[in-house]
Amino acid sequence: MKQIEVQIMGQSYLLGCPEGGEAQLREAVERVDIAMCKIRDANKVKARDRIAVLAALNLAFDLGQQPAAAPAPVAPAAAASAGATPDDARAAQLIQRLDQALAGDGLLL
Repeated sequence: MKQIEVQIMGQSYLLGCPEGGEAQLREAVERVDIAMCKIRDANKVKARDRIAVLAALNLAFDLGQQPAAAPAPVAPAAAASAGATPDDARAAQLIQRLDQALAGDGLLL
C-alpha cells in the first residue's frame, strides 16, 4: 500500500492509499479540509476534534442526501451488531478511522 502525505487544516497526515486511488483520496482530503476550515472559520468551534466530528457529520449527511449508490463493504464486527444497518456500520467505520487519525496515527484508509 502506498503512503501519501496530505494537509488538513494545516496539519500533516500520512495516509495509506491503495494503488491507483491517490486522486480519489486527495479529492476526499480536499472535501474534508474545506468542511473543517469552514467550521473553524465560522468561529463556531475551536477544538480540532470537535471540528472533525462536525465536518464528518456534515459530509455524511450530504452523502445521505444523494441517490443511493452501491453499498460500501461492512466490517464483520460492525455487521454483527444487533439491528445495525449498513449505514450504521459505515458510520462506525468512519468514526473509528477519524479517532485513529486524531490520535496521531494519521491513517484513514
